[in-house]
Amino acid sequence: MIVDASASTRRHQALTEAKGVLAQVFDDAYRRRARLALLTASGARPVWQRHGLKASAALQPWLAALGAGGGTPLLAALGEAVVWLEKRRRLFPDEIQRCLVMTDGRLKAFNELAPLECPTLLLDIEKAPIRLGRARELAVLLGADYQHVDELALV
Repeated sequence: MIVDASASTRRHQALTEAKGVLAQVFDDAYRRRARLALLTASGARPVWQRHGLKASAALQPWLAALGAGGGTPLLAALGEAVVWLEKRRRLFPDEIQRCLVMTDGRLKAFNELAPLECPTLLLDIEKAPIRLGRARELAVLLGADYQHVDELALV
């Protein structure tokens, strides 16, 4: 899971809404006893928050403290995710991998990106009145399914 927590996600309550989705994802992963890898993209570089550990209640304080700021090192985060997924695939070949990328797509530029080697969902959290729609372009380059946060039906 890659979470864009750059300064642009602070606008129009985008990160706040994304945090609600994350809380539900964490809860679902906990019930299923699933393992999570969590990478945040903000500031100067991406930061690993979790590396394939089982979901637990310990994620809730981290989520509550999650703030946005700085640049968008999302491309670096995607690169790190590719390496991590490949290593994990070698260590645990029977493990089912999926990736969730949450971003508003407000990157200065993105060129050719290789698709992640697992089913991927790009959740667009762009909430500005005038939307650039770049997250949809990013999803196409990543070979990811695309969904806007406004279209989610959370139960």
